[in-house]
Parts: sequence; C-alpha cells; structure tokens
Amino acid sequence: MPNDPRLDPEMAAFTARMEARMAPIPLPSPPRSLPFEPLRRLNDGPQEALAEGGPQMAETRELWWPIRGRRTLVRLHRPVAGGALPVLLYLHGGGWVWGSLDTHDRLMRAYAAAAGCAVLGLDYALSPEAVFPQALEECVGALRLAAAEGACWGLDGARIVLGGDSAGANLAAAAALLDAESASPVPLRGLLLNYGVFDHDLATPSYREFASGYGLTLEKMRFYWDAYCPDPVARLSPLASPLRGDLSRLPSTLLHVAELDVLASENHAFAEKLRQAGVPLELEVFPGTVHGFLRAQGQVGATDRATAAAAAWLRARLA
Repeated sequence: MPNDPRLDPEMAAFTARMEARMAPIPLPSPPRSLPFEPLRRLNDGPQEALAEGGPQMAETRELWWPIRGRRTLVRLHRPVAGGALPVLLYLHGGGWVWGSLDTHDRLMRAYAAAAGCAVLGLDYALSPEAVFPQALEECVGALRLAAAEGACWGLDGARIVLGGDSAGANLAAAAALLDAESASPVPLRGLLLNYGVFDHDLATPSYREFASGYGLTLEKMRFYWDAYCPDPVARLSPLASPLRGDLSRLPSTLLHVAELDVLASENHAFAEKLRQAGVPLELEVFPGTVHGFLRAQGQVGATDRATAAAAAWLRARLA
C-alpha cells in the first residue's frame, strides 16, 4: 500500500486488513473456457465476511426472475413489512468478473434501512464466460420487470432508482441509456453511481497517478476490460463506455467518487458531461478513500458518511 499522506488512516487500516486476508489473484489472459469459479472463491470469500452484521431487514427473499432466457437470481431486501415500497435496483461491482449478491449484501441492507426503500440485487452473468452486452441486457430486463410487475413483490414500479458501484455503476448508467432508447422507457427517479467505470480509456491522469497502487490497478482494469468487452470496437459504444453517450436523457444522478482511484478522472469527466447535458447532479468526492471503500461498512467513517448521504438522496428522489 503506498505511503501517501492523503490516505485516510481508517481507510489505510481497513485496506491493510483486507490485503492480509486475501490471497493474490492471478490475472491470466485465458481462453474463455478457463474455469473462473476457483478464482472467484479466492477473491470473493474474504469479502463475503464484510456482509456480516449491519441492519436487520423485515424481509429478505431470493427470487428467480426469467430474464434474457435464463432464470436469474434476484435478492429482495425490505426494511419494513407491508405496503408497496419504492425500490433501488442495485448492481454490484467487481470488474464484471468478481463480486456477488453476498459480497455486497451489507451495503444493500444499509441503503434499504437508511432510505426506507426496498433494494433489489441482481446476480447478473459474469465475465469472461459472459461478454458484453449480456450482463447489460440482463440488467435492463430486471429493470423492466421490476417496473412492470413489481407490485407482485410489494414494490412500487413507478418509483425506481437504478444504482451500482464500479462495474455495477457502468452497468447502471449503460442500462439507463439503453432503456431510454426504447419506445416505453422506465421513468427512473434517479441514478446512484459509486466510483464507476465510465470509459475504456486507460491513459487518464488518475490511471497514470494510481497505476500500481491503492488496490485497483491499471493492470487489473486492463484485464477486466479484456474479460468483459474483448472487442476493441465494441468498447467505443456508449453502452460499454457510457461517457461517450448522449447523457441528456439520464435522470437525476448522485455520483460518489473515491479520491485515490484509477477511475477518478473518468468520474469527474462523467460529472462534467452530465452538467453540460443539463442533468441534475450531486457530486461528492471522499478524500483519502480508495476504490471499493463502500465495502468498509461500519469500519471507515467516510464509508458510513457516504452511505448516509446516499440514503438521504434516495429518500428525496423516491418520495
């Protein structure tokens, strides 16, 4: 971990603990037949422990939704029983390769409890087994199903926010862009985007500054892009790189940025393009934090402040 005076002491301690618990994960450039589940167990196992504790839900259900021709697992958290609740459809991060409903369960429950809304987590298909645009199409399918049939599960389909972190924020922004092109787009109340992947350009100032440190590195992001979208021409699509799209049809957006992150530059560029497009935007940069800091629920003050700020924004958007 770099010795940077900007690094928040609580963030540094949390990151050191996680590095001690996690085995180094090799980043091969494999044929797509290479089994990735053993690597996922190495990567995700130590992170699943971070989901322990946190708010208790009135109801947690695991549902199987028919999306894009397959039965897809969706986890529903309800902080209170009874009545139709507004909903946050949240897409977990992990470079499109790692991560799961379990690694992000505490974060989703924290949003549900603090915002008083239901939270749906989607177990979208991971790469490299599934490449662009499969995961994106599954996210759009889940969004449309929640809007059209949410009442079956006690959800108010007219009050939906779409959110995610890292690769999940990429999928959330791209899903909003793709859905906006349809004849009957879902009337989203907002986008909650946490330190997202918004472009495939790996030569930005923050990539140069943080190329080899702070957890998420240039090498890892190159691997993630190769796994998710191996076709370099397809990466030019705004559905892969949302920064390159027409953002004017996106809803009100909350963007949380980690200061010490290879993705910081593209997050600031995305924010500026939203402003130029006239999209209502709330932007907050969390000093001294690194990519993935929202995993540190209850352990890093900046994490808890970000969660509380997002919950306040969600309450306002879903009112």
